[in-house]
Amino acid sequence: MKVVTVQTLMNQFKLELLAGEAGLARTVTRPRAHRPGLEFVGYFDYFPMNRVQVLGRKEITYLLKQDLDERELHIGNIVKYHPPCFIVTSGQQEIPYLKLFCEQEGIPLLRTEETTTEFISRLDGFLTKALAPEMSIHGVCVNVSGIGILLRGRSGIGKSETAHTLIRRGHRFVADDIVVLKKLGPATLLGTHNETTREFLALRSIGLINVVRQYGRRAFQDETRIVLDIELAPWQDQALNNQLEVVPQDTEYLGVRIPHIEVQLQPGRDVAGLIEAAANNWYLKQLGYSAAEDFMKRIEEGMGS
Repeated sequence: MKVVTVQTLMNQFKLELLAGEAGLARTVTRPRAHRPGLEFVGYFDYFPMNRVQVLGRKEITYLLKQDLDERELHIGNIVKYHPPCFIVTSGQQEIPYLKLFCEQEGIPLLRTEETTTEFISRLDGFLTKALAPEMSIHGVCVNVSGIGILLRGRSGIGKSETAHTLIRRGHRFVADDIVVLKKLGPATLLGTHNETTREFLALRSIGLINVVRQYGRRAFQDETRIVLDIELAPWQDQALNNQLEVVPQDTEYLGVRIPHIEVQLQPGRDVAGLIEAAANNWYLKQLGYSAAEDFMKRIEEGMGS
């Protein structure tokens, strides 16, 4: 199971440590932060104790309105479950009671100047990616006109060269050789690099090139949502016909199914152009448009006239 330490959160978001330094090695295993509410009145049946607990102005103001005994009871009831950490937002200062409890229990108490909404949005996004199930696959990842594509095929078939052509046409490069896939949701697959290969593209006969240095920052992006799986394959005579519409196929990664297309290679064939066409066609289908249906409709209308 993937985990993130509280120390990592502190460094990532530049949080101020107020108490509980001994607990910085504690781990977070769930992706979304929690704002205690019902827990302050003693209801703990569904308390997500393994999530980061965020205390905004609403929570702190409520606690400050309680008398000392009630405040200690409410905070003590939550602290005894030993959540990974508490994070106070908006730079709030009147929290000595929190410092005392967290120091005693070794639970990190951190503070940010960001508002609650802004901070939770960033924190949840970071944790979702950091804790997402992932796998590595041999291939190339590109973003074509805003559409994330995974290029696959045997070694030496031309995946990197095709990606290079797409980059020169204004599209964006994400990863070469090793593509890291992360499952962010039931139908959401993210493609990224493994940091070591970030920005590098390997071209046979040329060697490594740094895409950003050669083509500028706009030629690269760190990650993209994968919506098409395109496999480059050797040409097979009589294998392809001029079909009105190819029978849909898909591939599954980490339980997420995405459309699969096979593009056969032949000297002179504009593979990059075919990938652009596949990306644009996928986008039109999301809008409800089918070229095959449109074509058949025209034929039917012509026959009826």
